[in-house]
Amino acid sequence: MLQPPHSSLQVAAVPAQRVPARERDQDAPWHTEAVCRRDEAGLFFAPSKEPTAARLSREEAAKRVCARCPVMVECREHALLQPEPYGVWGGLTAAERRVVLARRRRRDLELKKATRAAGRIAAAG
Repeated sequence: MLQPPHSSLQVAAVPAQRVPARERDQDAPWHTEAVCRRDEAGLFFAPSKEPTAARLSREEAAKRVCARCPVMVECREHALLQPEPYGVWGGLTAAERRVVLARRRRRDLELKKATRAAGRIAAAG
């Protein structure tokens, strides 16, 4: 049975085991340690005209792979910074990444407003 999307985000956000970045080989790119390199790439990217139930099932399976990946955070940040428009990256689907990016933009805007307001208060005070 499939879980609602919000619960899959919680699972993907807490990987089972992660090697701290400082313990990994710093000269190797992060993706050399990605668990998905050993799995079928089709699990992470949708085939054309994929039925919704099949897509949800495939994405959940991909997220389970991501959850045990030692470089999940690096992968997610890569996908958010690029931004990657397709597939499951770092335990998030493209739609979930769009939500994260929108929240980041909103948070950054609020921080800028607060900084400007604090500057005006300091200048007036």
